[in-house]
Amino acid sequence: MKLKTFTASTYTEALNKVKAALGDDVVIVSSKEIKKKTLTSPGLYEIVVAVEEEENIKPRKRPTSNESHVQEVMLKLSNAAKEITSLNEEVFTVPKEEKPEKQMLSNDCDSKEIVVLKNQISQISDTLKFLQATVWNMVNKTDLELPPEFSEIYALSKASGMSEKHLDEIMRLTIKYMPFKMRKNRETIKRYFHTLLKKMIPIRVEREIVPPHKKIMMFVGPTGVGKTTTIAKLAARYAYKLSKRHKVGIITLDTYRIGAVDQLMTYAKMMRLPIETVVDPSDFSEALSSLRHNDYILIDTVGSSQHDEEKIQKLKSFLKVETFAEININLVLSVVTKYEDLVDIYNNFSILPIDTFVFTKFDETKNYGNAFSLMLDTKKPASYFSIGQEVPDDLIEADADYLLKGILNKEFN
Repeated sequence: MKLKTFTASTYTEALNKVKAALGDDVVIVSSKEIKKKTLTSPGLYEIVVAVEEEENIKPRKRPTSNESHVQEVMLKLSNAAKEITSLNEEVFTVPKEEKPEKQMLSNDCDSKEIVVLKNQISQISDTLKFLQATVWNMVNKTDLELPPEFSEIYALSKASGMSEKHLDEIMRLTIKYMPFKMRKNRETIKRYFHTLLKKMIPIRVEREIVPPHKKIMMFVGPTGVGKTTTIAKLAARYAYKLSKRHKVGIITLDTYRIGAVDQLMTYAKMMRLPIETVVDPSDFSEALSSLRHNDYILIDTVGSSQHDEEKIQKLKSFLKVETFAEININLVLSVVTKYEDLVDIYNNFSILPIDTFVFTKFDETKNYGNAFSLMLDTKKPASYFSIGQEVPDDLIEADADYLLKGILNKEFN
């Protein structure tokens, strides 16, 4: 074994370098911040990994299930059939500018060869379409009768993590209402499907606070989803990046993790924002009162397993305190989490009056179908997407097109 060092201005960039060079199975020995980012210069992160000696390294293929292999074959057959059809049209379509007299000059031998070639291409095209339909029937194990031309869009959506019950129902609607003349082109099918899904995604549009109105936002969710970093990004957004600078205050209820408190303290100090640390509901009331002159008050909470009912109930006790404005509850979730676990997290945290979702870690996956299905299931909107580690830049307003790009543009490896 030997060690290799990778550096970049952010941890994510360094990690991407590691993955690009050595794949996903590499062993990370250490990672650290060598130089902190300042207003005038980028930071520097270092990741040290252990790798095998060059002569022992063998190319590794990503493991695939039998089903994903069949899906890959199905898509390749679909593309091949389209290419054959296109070739057929190109070879045998007479250009408009070509005069009939010129066509008559072709000799009989050439004409016979063209007829034979055309018949062969037609046979190949028919065979590919038959194989595509056969393979599709192998993959499609539901009672949904789906035409082969929809196989690609179905495979992409399913691979994105979308719930099968949602996908099957959406496909039924697509088959029922999509005009037949639109089904001959894969891009037309994708655009139609994109439009249909977009109308189903609930989005909470950001509206800036206008004095004398105030907004109090509490962020809850499992450990490790990025609540603290998200709050720092939002604090910077409200204080510096909107059409006007707003007054922003921060409260942290996460006294369990010293690192989380220190992190928020550091961000607050850099942005010159007031911050209060709270232990119990009586302290919470005082903290809110001391920050009531702010337009936005952002509340960080302790990360909790969705099955830790005691911690969630304690969060609920803070909501009983009288406040000068309604507390909006934002459930922060990672899109890396599979759909079934997202549902479990929501169900257990829903003893709190969840207002919106904030989805994080879009930079760590391209499978966004699970987030789509959760919003469809709960009818709760998303308000923000965290798309990277950088504060404050890697935060955007929730956007249906951004979500659908990850669902419909996934490529099979």
